[in-house]
Amino acid sequence: MNWTKGRAKIAATMLLAASALGAGTANAEMLDLEKDELTFGFIKLTDMAPLAIAYEKGYFWDEGLYVTLEAQANWKVLLDGVITGELDGAHMLAGQPLAATIGYGTEAHIITPFSMDLNGNGITVSNAVWELMKPNLEMNEDGFPVHPISAEALQPVIEEYRASGRPFNMGMVFPVSTHNYELRYWLAAGGINPGFYAGGDDVTGQIDADAYLSVTPPPQMPSTLEAGTIDGYAVGEPWNQAAVFKGIGVPVITDYELWKNNPEKVFGITAEFAEQYPNTTLAVTKALIRAAQWLDENDNANRQEAVEILSEPQYVGADVEVIAASMTGTFEYEAGDIREIPDFNVFYRYYATYPYYSDAIWYLTQMRRWGQIDEDKPDDWYAEVAASVYRPDIYLEAAQMLVDEGLINEADIPWDTDGYREPTDEFIDAILYDGREPNAYIDSLEIGLKTGEIVEGNEIVPAN
Repeated sequence: MNWTKGRAKIAATMLLAASALGAGTANAEMLDLEKDELTFGFIKLTDMAPLAIAYEKGYFWDEGLYVTLEAQANWKVLLDGVITGELDGAHMLAGQPLAATIGYGTEAHIITPFSMDLNGNGITVSNAVWELMKPNLEMNEDGFPVHPISAEALQPVIEEYRASGRPFNMGMVFPVSTHNYELRYWLAAGGINPGFYAGGDDVTGQIDADAYLSVTPPPQMPSTLEAGTIDGYAVGEPWNQAAVFKGIGVPVITDYELWKNNPEKVFGITAEFAEQYPNTTLAVTKALIRAAQWLDENDNANRQEAVEILSEPQYVGADVEVIAASMTGTFEYEAGDIREIPDFNVFYRYYATYPYYSDAIWYLTQMRRWGQIDEDKPDDWYAEVAASVYRPDIYLEAAQMLVDEGLINEADIPWDTDGYREPTDEFIDAILYDGREPNAYIDSLEIGLKTGEIVEGNEIVPAN
């Protein structure tokens, strides 16, 4: 979108000129920007919305930023772009900055000063798999399944596949994606082993697997399912609802049901960028906080407008009806089974924008659980990695400026937190997660590596 920068420059110039005449944002604190021309990457998902809204509503321009937004082909290309400096920052999977920082995959110190959203994902199966699952489900009085649906209902299907010599294949978007860990969590909670990784060089994660997970870019999920290459997938919206609208698949569970108000995407930049351009980093964070607020304000009153914006080809580029199906407070499972889920997409409520250390640690526990982190780490290590990547100090400084400018309410920000959410058992299996005790949490999960275990060859063995 080369036109974006030009359009932004013109608009920003006009806004700055208006501000000089007293028509700009009241009490705005203009930062002395070290860099004002920026390019940000994103994947075509509805949870990139804070970037689109910050652009379309002029929040970047209010900060003196001339921003270009560029869609990326996949998560690896996006990450590489940030690392090389081709992109100044990007809409990222919550696990990407963590994985890069610890050296799983391409090593680079990536940080996040801003959490982009809560929830927003789903797990979808093909029509054929759904028909095999349905006899294993409890139905409500309307003839639709009782939710949440456990992966226990999928076990007989996988056994049937195995008996006929067929692998059961499922797609997820990236080895360190929220979707990978959520899909694995759902399967394991239902007694299905999703497979292990043999450390940092293994990106397949299929050792000892009952179901075989592989990478598929989000916009390609429906077509890959329709082709029969995969039997189901975990992805963000609008690609679960797209399967319903195309009549090719059925979402069986949302991540809101899997882990209530789970952290999803983050805004990622290199640590070097934040150090070199501290005021620019603050300005970007301010704009994104305002965008998140707009998305949730007045009980989601702006969501239909957001849907119209996201449907534009330069953003998500999906039909308005498909995006609206999940973003305006409802979610459609089986065709006709439409349910109220007002918190399916959360951008600002529940302190959604604050980068919690405990959120980061959960992702690290899942990396260890499935072998991406190949050996035990002490609890302190998890805390140290989280603090080096998730940066609430930057976030709070930006938020304080917005409060001082009268643009957000002081009560919207968790000023007194130590960076850890309270322990929660709001998971599908009701297992308690406490970010302060990561190793105890890992050991409490029935399927997965435990303290003192490693993957060696194709086996789980005691560490030497």
